[in-house]
Amino acid sequence: MPLLKRYFNDEDDIGLVRVQAGEGLRQLGVLSQLLVVQVFDAHTQHIQLVNPPKTHTVKLSDDVALTLVQIPGGTFLMGSPDGEGYDDEHPQHEVTLESFWLGQFPITQAQYEAVMGGNPATFRLGGNHPVETVSWHDAVAFCQRLSEQTELDFRLPSEAEWEYACRAGTTTPFHTGPTLTTDLANYRGTDWDYGGQLISGSYGPGPKGIFREQTTPVGLFPPNSFGLYDMHGNVWEWCADHWHDSYEGALINNTPWLSSDESNNRMLRGGSWINDPRGCRSASRNYDDPDARDDSYGFRVVCSAARTL
Repeated sequence: MPLLKRYFNDEDDIGLVRVQAGEGLRQLGVLSQLLVVQVFDAHTQHIQLVNPPKTHTVKLSDDVALTLVQIPGGTFLMGSPDGEGYDDEHPQHEVTLESFWLGQFPITQAQYEAVMGGNPATFRLGGNHPVETVSWHDAVAFCQRLSEQTELDFRLPSEAEWEYACRAGTTTPFHTGPTLTTDLANYRGTDWDYGGQLISGSYGPGPKGIFREQTTPVGLFPPNSFGLYDMHGNVWEWCADHWHDSYEGALINNTPWLSSDESNNRMLRGGSWINDPRGCRSASRNYDDPDARDDSYGFRVVCSAARTL
């Protein structure tokens, strides 16, 4: 414990070592608050201590549980401001959401196996790694079976719920501020050649980093101020909505934005281990066929039965 305290109290270190020391102190009951990191450029960063959120634990088996975080209701601007992001992230628009419960982490391999009886993951590196290589239909089936087993109402988040939860009150490209580092999330932090186009491993004023080439255990990096982990990178997360190529006519509440064609592509949010930081922004959107499986596709769940928890 003295070593953890020394690392945590070293204010010259704003990186992963100090954050992990703080998380170790939290697990030991010495520190009750969460460490939330803001990154302004390659040299200017700040750690803030925030009170932990209200949580609820759902038991899945004798040794596997699912932690839900209560997300407060509120209003936010969804999408990217002018001059930022891609066309499908516009127009930026105001959305008002009621409170809901969201998984603290992406669904892990241990959680998926406890509910579904199997593990489809490509990166079988431990039960605390996110499950991946799951389709939208697989994620929905998980929610349905979990609902049956627990007598609670589980589902995928809407895009609006996901982005609101990711931003956690911020208006910057990332919940970490104007940029991101590979000390704070799992993404491709190195430059790479994509069809002759050089894609940068850095975003805005941030530094380049490393490319881990695989998933990392959930909760390895610091949370946002809502107490949610892995909202940037690690795995793309399926959402309930159908794909729309802009926010013209978008809904302005918790409800998923659906089309009349049930076979239409479904949404993915958050970026992944294989993406550059631009693809991991709070407003970044991706989509794929609901039957598609990829080793960068995962999900987290919403519990709609907030009043019963």
